Amino acid sequence: MQLLPLLPLRDIVVFPGMVVPLFVGREKSVAALEAAMAGDKDIFLLAQLDPGCDDPDGDDLYDVGVIATVLQLLKLPDGTVRVLVEARQRARLEDLRLETSGQGEMVVAAVEAIDQAEASGSEVEAMMRSVVETFAEYAKLNKKLPQDAGENLGEITEPSQLADAVAAHIQTKVGDKQAMLSESDPLKRLEMAHSFMEGELGVLQVERRIRGRVKRQMEKTQREYYLNEQLKAIQQELGGDDSGEGNELQELQEKIDRLKLSKEARAKANAELKKLRTMQPMSAEATVIRNYLDVLLGLPWGKRSKLKRDIPAAQAILDADHYALEKVKDRIVEYLAVQARTNKLKGPILCLVGPPGVGKTSLGKSIAKATGRQFIRQSLGGVRDEAEIRGHRRTYIGSLPGKIVSNLRKAGTSNPLFLLDEIDKLGQDFRGDPASALLEVLDPEQNAKFQDHYLELDYDLSDVMFVCTANSLNLPQPLLDRMEIIRLEGYTEDEKVEIAERHLVAKQVEAHGLKAGEFTLESAALRDLIRYYTREAGVRTLEREIARLARKSLRKILEGKATSITITPENLGEYAGVRKYRFGEAEEEHQVGAVTGLAWTEVGGELLTIESVTVPGKGGVKTTGKLGEVMNESVQAAFSFVRARSPAYGIKPSLIARKDIHIHLPEGAVPKDGPSAGIGMVTSIVSTLTGIPVRKDIAMTGEVTLRGRVLAIGGLKEKLLAALRGGITTVLIPEENVKDLAELPANITAGLEIVPVGHVDQVLERALVAVPEPIEWTEADDLASQPSAAAAPGSGDVRTAH
Repeated sequence: MQLLPLLPLRDIVVFPGMVVPLFVGREKSVAALEAAMAGDKDIFLLAQLDPGCDDPDGDDLYDVGVIATVLQLLKLPDGTVRVLVEARQRARLEDLRLETSGQGEMVVAAVEAIDQAEASGSEVEAMMRSVVETFAEYAKLNKKLPQDAGENLGEITEPSQLADAVAAHIQTKVGDKQAMLSESDPLKRLEMAHSFMEGELGVLQVERRIRGRVKRQMEKTQREYYLNEQLKAIQQELGGDDSGEGNELQELQEKIDRLKLSKEARAKANAELKKLRTMQPMSAEATVIRNYLDVLLGLPWGKRSKLKRDIPAAQAILDADHYALEKVKDRIVEYLAVQARTNKLKGPILCLVGPPGVGKTSLGKSIAKATGRQFIRQSLGGVRDEAEIRGHRRTYIGSLPGKIVSNLRKAGTSNPLFLLDEIDKLGQDFRGDPASALLEVLDPEQNAKFQDHYLELDYDLSDVMFVCTANSLNLPQPLLDRMEIIRLEGYTEDEKVEIAERHLVAKQVEAHGLKAGEFTLESAALRDLIRYYTREAGVRTLEREIARLARKSLRKILEGKATSITITPENLGEYAGVRKYRFGEAEEEHQVGAVTGLAWTEVGGELLTIESVTVPGKGGVKTTGKLGEVMNESVQAAFSFVRARSPAYGIKPSLIARKDIHIHLPEGAVPKDGPSAGIGMVTSIVSTLTGIPVRKDIAMTGEVTLRGRVLAIGGLKEKLLAALRGGITTVLIPEENVKDLAELPANITAGLEIVPVGHVDQVLERALVAVPEPIEWTEADDLASQPSAAAAPGSGDVRTAH
């Protein structure tokens, strides 16, 4: 019988041979340790039945414990004691008593040591081997055991020591461990340890299979979802704050409730949000839905700019930004007037058509400023995919809404001015026809329910003011039918001077950092710059030439050669270089067979020279100069008309039968086509066959029929501007085009003598220096000329050479 200080253990069972650290905090336990340290360092370790009991008595303790030696004792600052003990031998509790020592009140246990029983035999040997093997497998599966657990088990020869060593490492209940401690028979302890390990192995193997299966099935998004859920749970435990994904979904719900969505859009948004709540946040489908909601809720539902209704102020803005263009400005002011009175007007579809550099795009900005609308510009040059207009369906990876919806999100209002730039440059290929996709956008009767493929919702575009720009009307007819065409034909010389003095010179002075008074461009020099260095409908080249003058002037100033530069007609060549164009009459003198025609191109009107000569031949006609199909037909019609009426113009049919006529249009590399050169062809052919020169100061435009009637043409203003630029004084136009003169500025009609003509005879009367004298020609005359024409079978054939 021994009396030893008692140290009750709450949730651990110590086996003989174990060295374990313990943390002791109860006063009686600390006193027991100090008493043991004062004596022979022996102490009795005994497990409690109830770990929550702070002052256990005999009924609260197991009967069997271990006698241990205190190896080390360390008092911690918080009053607890860390002690390292080594268990030596089993002992049974016989009695408890409470004693008081110098260290304080403690419990002393009367214990009876239990001798270690011996066991041997083949059964014990087999059980020992089985326990060692089972423990090795158990340690491999149980990740909570230390890595060195069980390293030396194979070297233990005593069954009792092996059972205790294995029992110390098994992770099981305190009651089960206490049962192994209380068992004195080593063989039975080995069997108990083996049984506990077998049961735990079954559980561990199932866990391993589950972990492996879950690991194989769990992808990155699932792992992130699991971690996010853990993070949310931790955040809720820490602060009770529902943050992260929950907050984002709540914000989306609040945004849906706050916006003035249509009934259809609200139902769609709520349905998509409901689906999003049930999805894993990082899944691919959730990302698609979140992007869709961002686009849908980012649209300007019910947001409108306050439009300006001050008509005089709008007129002042347009006049300040753009000189001339009265027709365009009148149309905009009319639109504003109707809007101010009715307070509601379906957006008009204006299409500004004209050559480059006449101010189509900048006019769109001025319209936005005058109407108080947000300005959006979308260039359509080279767009070939229908999805650029209507968007991609959400079934495609990386799908996006179309340019219409995207730009409305950017504008932030539902009634902006939307400029569709270069609409005539739309392409078409296997991806679809974007021009046809624009039909719904630009139709005032349909665009109140425009449907983007990405949104799959009706969106109202009727408040949007669409303005299109184009260089030509090379567009599908259904699209043209939905637009109001406003032509910007180009500027006269006087208008270019005004535009340069009001806008271009000041702009380039500021762009080049020139100070006030350092650069001056006289009006006469500016007019010479327009005449001899530019030949265009717009002012883009003129602006570049002014920029060149500003650069050269700035260089001279910085080199110290001058303090200020004034450009005059005398020194213009020094700064602008050699003259590029000749201004004045198209021809120096009257020429036989040389006619000045007028042509329309996408970059404005141009002078078109038509030359013809006669050569020995068989009555054919040959053309060069890269003529198109329409112009070749004009040549044939003109030649047939001249042959039919040749005696009336003093031309012997026999002469035509012996001659070939070669018609040439200079600048052969430039394609030429169009139905407006017929009277020029007739005049050139008659002139070359009669030898009567064509007046040098006359230009003409018009198509001819086989009966000599002059047909109407298009692009009259551009052609008259080209005549003005070329120094022409008289222009012959079809009588049917007289009505177009009413819309032309006075400075155009005042600078030219415009002569309407209805028949070719009137053309020849004005264009030729002398009127051809008719001759008498009979069938007898024709027969008399047959020998000379005998070698010309098929003399009426028209041969065309390209």
